[in-house]
Amino acid sequence: MSMQWQQLLTPKRYGHEDLSEEIGRSHFHKDHDRIIFSSAFRRLGRKTQVHPLALNDHIHTRLTHSIEVGSVGRTLGIRVGELIQEHLPQWVSPHDIGMIVQSACLAHDIGNPPFGHAGEYAIRDWFKQPKGEQLIASLTAAQKCDIQTFEGNAQGLRVVTTIENHLYDGGLRLTYPTLGALIKYPWLSSQASGKGKFSCYLTELDFMQKLASELGLISLAENHWCRHPLAYLMEAADDICYAILDLEDAMELNILSFERIKPILQQLCGDLEFDDGVFHSQASSRRKISALRGKAMENMVCSAISAFMKNYAAIMDGQYSGELLSDGDEDVAKGLEKAKHLARNEVFPDTRKTELEVGAYSSLGVLLDSFCHAVFEQHQKKSDKLSYRSEKILSLMGIHAPKADWDLYHSYMRVLDFISGMTDNYAAYLSRQIGGITSTT
Repeated sequence: MSMQWQQLLTPKRYGHEDLSEEIGRSHFHKDHDRIIFSSAFRRLGRKTQVHPLALNDHIHTRLTHSIEVGSVGRTLGIRVGELIQEHLPQWVSPHDIGMIVQSACLAHDIGNPPFGHAGEYAIRDWFKQPKGEQLIASLTAAQKCDIQTFEGNAQGLRVVTTIENHLYDGGLRLTYPTLGALIKYPWLSSQASGKGKFSCYLTELDFMQKLASELGLISLAENHWCRHPLAYLMEAADDICYAILDLEDAMELNILSFERIKPILQQLCGDLEFDDGVFHSQASSRRKISALRGKAMENMVCSAISAFMKNYAAIMDGQYSGELLSDGDEDVAKGLEKAKHLARNEVFPDTRKTELEVGAYSSLGVLLDSFCHAVFEQHQKKSDKLSYRSEKILSLMGIHAPKADWDLYHSYMRVLDFISGMTDNYAAYLSRQIGGITSTT
């Protein structure tokens, strides 16, 4: 049984029953606006994309990356929408498809912690150390799996459906299609395989079941569903941007030269013509790479669209499990692999980046140690008075602090909400403050 666009594009909104439209704004335009005006989205401006605490203003943050991914995602959505327009319900235009994909792209990194992927690894590793394992010893195996496999994708879903704006009452209250397009891995941490990716914590399982029912997502196993078709476009937009722009950032930081990057971008351009006169001019490397970037992105967008349409039947049947860019144009697939290989071997091992990531481990370790121990003490003492230090630590969380009668799993999740929501600068600052106090007591 295939999924149906009539259901996949329902205008229903999670946490809010009102279906009225405003003049000039569709339901899906509202999603876009709710995301970009949210505090969580704004904080992405001070969160690492690849290079922590970079001093060069041209280096991507999570915010600039998300905006660029959104731009590419809008194009992918509109162009696919035009190709499948005969299958769309009457209330949806190709531009609505573009808006849904763009909104999902804007929110795709909204749950990532400070310091980029180093932050994810730091959180996971802390809970696997003896100190962290002791604190979660009483949790169920599934609950431990959530915490020890902290995942930015799952945290992002938690941000938009649970935390941001309407706390525990629908979050940003986005439409189901936008939420569906956002979810790359619609299953639980206990079902993650390979790279360990998943998009749903136990805390959002009830929501995930409701979303799957509303959208008509095909169930592949218990609590494991196929993706919303538009999630493949969101993923492709992200891949297009990071494949090129991670290398561009490396050039800005003098980790790679333009000549090192040029042949990869030329391969990604495929047969598209580009003005190579700029390569023989006195133009800066930044100008030269921008001349190639646009054509490379254009060719990658065409490749992703072609792969989507080629695999359309399998996607709608919930049977497709590939990646559009890998299954499209051969030059694009090979160029993408070369870009990943170059980044993995020459960009990610950069000494300054490594030094800052090690520092990120220390900063997040101090924060996790302080807040998790305060939560554990509160759970143990219940109504008894907390130590002065734990009381002050929890007060920093304000209204987001867990209650004394909460179970440990949900209490630790609130700690992860608080810490993962921090910017790089605030996490570094607060860990220094707390670490300084700790060292003098």
